[in-house]
Amino acid sequence: MLSFLPPGLAPEFAMILLACSALTSLITAAFGAGGGVMLLALMAMWVPPAAIIPVHGMIQLGSNAGRMAMTWRHVDWRVIGAFLPGVVLGAIVGSLVLVRLPAWLWQVTIAAFILYLCWAPKLPALALGRGGIFAASALTSFISLFVGATGPLVAAFIRQIHSDRFVTVSTFATAMTLQHLPKAMVFGFAGFVFRDWLWFMVAMISCGFLGTWIGLKILGRLENRTFQRVFNLLLTVLALRLLWLAWVQWAG
Repeated sequence: MLSFLPPGLAPEFAMILLACSALTSLITAAFGAGGGVMLLALMAMWVPPAAIIPVHGMIQLGSNAGRMAMTWRHVDWRVIGAFLPGVVLGAIVGSLVLVRLPAWLWQVTIAAFILYLCWAPKLPALALGRGGIFAASALTSFISLFVGATGPLVAAFIRQIHSDRFVTVSTFATAMTLQHLPKAMVFGFAGFVFRDWLWFMVAMISCGFLGTWIGLKILGRLENRTFQRVFNLLLTVLALRLLWLAWVQWAG
């Protein structure tokens, strides 16, 4: 029926995921974060397990690159300059130990950091300098190869640095573009066949681009204070979800 679909993905579920790609990109563009994790959870329902993280990574790469292109004037390139070396280091180390680690352990760790960054006092200036940004980038880039859910943590960290909504969204999009880029090489070398998923990923990215365009229109109508409140609330919900998933896996 739909020749561009990869093996193992039914047409009706593919259509749902295409709509979800637009919706989750809208959420991230309008409110700063959350869409990537939502899309990951939805993909886990219908995409074969071995394809979830690499395919999600490529879709997020395209979605974030599109958001970065539409907001590039607001990017804090000082932060990105410190973030990039950490991405390279984290990806290299992660590729050397690409094994299946306990998901609940990463989920608890990520959730705890997100809640701290959202509600605890602001981090000291030293932690938000080049060294702190490098360390956060290396750690989240390493973890993203295994769990694919570090976006909210990166968003919460960048939010500690900036209060302007456009700078937060654009810098986060650029950081995540860099963080998802090495996944193509790492999973490609590991043997994942991206070719089978190419046209589906293109379709998902195209739908995400439309959602981003609408989301940025909404962002322009928000005040910074409203954006910050929604941003913290959204990340808190995502952190609580991670804690729930960790409990279910640990208890099971």
